[in-house]
Amino acid sequence: MQLRVGIVLVISALSLAGCGRFALNNHSLDYKKAEALEPLKFPEGATVRPFTPLYPAPTVDPLAIQHAPTFENKTGNRYALPRPESMQTAASNPDDNVVTLGRPQLVMDGNRNPLLKVEGPTAEAWQYTFATLNSLNYKVISQANNGYEATIQVDNQTYVLKLSAVGSNNTIALFKPDATFADQAIATEVLAQIYQNWPA
Repeated sequence: MQLRVGIVLVISALSLAGCGRFALNNHSLDYKKAEALEPLKFPEGATVRPFTPLYPAPTVDPLAIQHAPTFENKTGNRYALPRPESMQTAASNPDDNVVTLGRPQLVMDGNRNPLLKVEGPTAEAWQYTFATLNSLNYKVISQANNGYEATIQVDNQTYVLKLSAVGSNNTIALFKPDATFADQAIATEVLAQIYQNWPA
C-alpha cells in the first residue's frame, strides 16, 4: 500500500515539475538541427507542371544566425521565450517602443525573385507604397479591401503588387494573377521605380 502511495506521489511530483527544471525534452528545439534539403528532383523525361514556391526561404547571413538569440529554458532542453519586462519599466520609456518607417531596400530571395523590404508599421508601409504607385505611370485597376495588395497594369499586362508582413518586417513583391512571381525583369523594373520614387 505504501509503495503504491509512493509511486503516485512521485508521478504527481514529476507532472507538477513538467514546466520546471526537471522538465523532459519535448523536442521543441529540434528545429535547430534542421538541414537544408536539395530541391525536388524529377526523373529524366518526366512531364510535370512548372511550379514556383510562393513563400521561399530567405537567405540568412551565417553571422546573423551565429548571433541570434537562443530561446530556450535554463536547462537547454525546451523552447522558451524570455519573460516580458515589467510594465513599470516599459511605461517609463514609451519612445523606445515606437517603430518608425524605414527606407525600402531592393533584395533578391533564394530563387532570384526581386523583393522590396521595408521596416516599420505595415499600414504605413502600404500607404507609402500605394501613394508611390499612384505617382508612377502604371494604371491601378483595383485595391483589395482586405489585405495589402493592388492590381496594376504594366505594358498591357495585369499584375498584383502585394505586401506581406511578419512583425515590423514588410516585403513587397510583384505577382502574376495566378499567384506566381512575375517575370524577373518586369518585377525589377516596377520595384526599382517604387524604390526610386519613395517619399522622403
